[in-house]
Amino acid sequence: MTLTQTATLPLEVRDLTVVYREQPVLWDVDLAIPPGQLSAIVGPNGAGKSTLLKAVLGLVPRASGQVWFFGQSLREARARIGYVPQRNTVDWDFPTSVLDVVMMGLYGQLGWFRRPGKREREAAMHCLEQVSLQDLAHRQIAQLSGGQQQRVFLARALAQNADLYFMDEPFAGVDAVTEEAILQVLHGLKSQGKTVVVVHHDLETVREYFDHLTLLNVQVIASGPMEETFTSENLRRTYGAKARTGG
Repeated sequence: MTLTQTATLPLEVRDLTVVYREQPVLWDVDLAIPPGQLSAIVGPNGAGKSTLLKAVLGLVPRASGQVWFFGQSLREARARIGYVPQRNTVDWDFPTSVLDVVMMGLYGQLGWFRRPGKREREAAMHCLEQVSLQDLAHRQIAQLSGGQQQRVFLARALAQNADLYFMDEPFAGVDAVTEEAILQVLHGLKSQGKTVVVVHHDLETVREYFDHLTLLNVQVIASGPMEETFTSENLRRTYGAKARTGG
């Protein structure tokens, strides 16, 4: 793949390598994510999918490589980027309410030293309404189910009003209500021209849910439009002989 740095690409990655204990977790990754699409990153366990998100966001060190967001550095573009981490990486016992968590998504607009007011609370409530959690706004996050917690994360991301969203396994272990809520959020973001990059695990649903696909197993095996990339040959190269393509 030939990459040309351009401000029209929400994400461009060149020659990215991440090493852990002298073993490459990601190796020489080149990637270009198109604007305004729902893009999935798929691969077997240990393929480096979550590490890729963390590496481009500066959350884990890179051994080499360059990353641009809309043609800018992470520092320059940070206000345009939203991130939904894996639910199991968060301390859900932290004593705070659902509404407070969602308002954290507004700190980039507020600055850390200005307290949120009525306008910010109304904006956060609107985000909670989009994931059907407005009735739980004042509940402690530790009292929520796993699916509800995931929806809180989505509402916080919506509050950021970003142009590019990264979501790490948002569908993992959630109930049907939450899965439908996530899909509605994704389609709503797409309709606004936003770009969403999602680490996904389910080959059965990836074609239905997403427009663009990156198959990853330490290296990028293939990346492109879903109909061109989701092929038996690419899946075999990514997963080995046991890959299933679903319906």
